[in-house]
Amino acid sequence: MQHTVLSGIQPTGKLHLGRYFGAIQNWVELQSKYDCIYGIVNYHAMTMPYQIKNLIPATWDLTFDLIACGLKPENIFIQSLIPEHTELFWIFNTMTGYGELKKMTQFKDKSLLVSEKGKDAFISSGLYTYPVLQAADILIYRAHYVPVGKDQEQHLELTRNVAQRFNHQVGKAYFHLPDPLFTEIPKVMSTADPTRKMSASLGAKHHIDLFATPDQIIRQIKSAVTDAGENQGGSMSPGVENLFGLLKAAGQEAEYEDLMEQYKRGDLRYGPLKEVVANALVQMTEPIRERKAEILGDKKRVKDQIKASSSDIRKRAQNTIAEVKELVGLLNVKF
Repeated sequence: MQHTVLSGIQPTGKLHLGRYFGAIQNWVELQSKYDCIYGIVNYHAMTMPYQIKNLIPATWDLTFDLIACGLKPENIFIQSLIPEHTELFWIFNTMTGYGELKKMTQFKDKSLLVSEKGKDAFISSGLYTYPVLQAADILIYRAHYVPVGKDQEQHLELTRNVAQRFNHQVGKAYFHLPDPLFTEIPKVMSTADPTRKMSASLGAKHHIDLFATPDQIIRQIKSAVTDAGENQGGSMSPGVENLFGLLKAAGQEAEYEDLMEQYKRGDLRYGPLKEVVANALVQMTEPIRERKAEILGDKKRVKDQIKASSSDIRKRAQNTIAEVKELVGLLNVKF
């Protein structure tokens, strides 16, 4: 049996190079090895302050972006089209300890972000409990693996704990415990401030849109901070390290090795380095931009595809929730 991989992405912010290299590029490759299910988790997007009118357009925009990047439409679902997620979420809520949720570092980080907006800032209970919904997202498809970075390992551990507690309470090993699928994930930093992760929330100069024009990409790389005047051959500055990271992530291994040798000899010039990096990113993103243009020319067909794939994927969720309800003693509507 082919193992199942599950991951999700919120329809918030632009799909920039940080998000692409950090997750999407890997998701595309995993499709050839596993039974992959990728969710656009729009319920999760509601845990932080958001504009209601923007959520549906943002959900479809992200869908188009993901397909342009190479995700297969049949592997994609939209979370709100599968209400069984929230059913399982409630059942898991009753099996998750208050103390477990208090330990979640992302709640502390995100609530701090909200609080910084002023004394009237609203922090929802959804922000506190969304790791339980995340557990439901994973376990409802009986996923074997979840591709994660080290910063998300804590949430997956909660998922494993919930699965284990469920199994113990029902007296049956119903859920297997999903394992993290660690892969080499490039750490992409802002080219304007290479001490901070690339992020759309920091402003336009702090991220490079995956669908930016070649001129935009070239301009942003040209203006990248390099910390000129550093001692070459010694400790590499964050700015230069970030440019090398972008070059490697773009798949230009030969250029990476050649320029790294120049750096080690102490004769690397940053102008040529930026030019190579910019050209590599333009070359890498060109087919993605072209696919996006094709998709935008036929949006209705693509939307219909995703509604159909969500319906197909929902059948798996329905089977799980029917079995779970029986195991925990709940009456169930036959479908």
